Amino acid sequence: MSGIKKSLKKIRSSFYANKVRKRAKNCGTDLHVNGKSSVTPNTTLGNNVNFNGMVITGRGNVTIGDNFHSGTECLIICQNHNYDHGDAIPYDSTYIPKDVVIGDNVWLGSRVIVLGGVTIGEGAIIQAGSVVVKDIPPLGIAGGHPAVVFKYRDKDHYYELKNQKKFH
Repeated sequence: MSGIKKSLKKIRSSFYANKVRKRAKNCGTDLHVNGKSSVTPNTTLGNNVNFNGMVITGRGNVTIGDNFHSGTECLIICQNHNYDHGDAIPYDSTYIPKDVVIGDNVWLGSRVIVLGGVTIGEGAIIQAGSVVVKDIPPLGIAGGHPAVVFKYRDKDHYYELKNQKKFH
């Protein structure tokens, strides 16, 4: 990569990180934003959060833990249309906020969609292209539409690395 391209990439990353930092409710240290990203004022970010293209939308609260990594073009939607008891069909003009909680050391692959009302447990991995509509347990590796757990991380190895503070 040429020096000019590297400089432009660094400037763009700094611009996106500053935009996220200013908009988020709280932001820990070491935020890295390597692609166009946006959050809501109801977003709380831990330390060492890495976005490679993240959009968080809606009025629900979003909490993302430490050492989070996202692939490109990820989306978190933290509200639903009122379709059940509204005054119009297919839905009315009101929204129902839905919170999202993502634990420490979580990795979302590219183009993952997380819907409101979901908790993703510590150390979980979500396969690229998945749609998360229900809770994912700690250390779960999930994928699909809807995302389901198909495997778990090696618990002993995970906690050994965590205790040694080996974070990427």
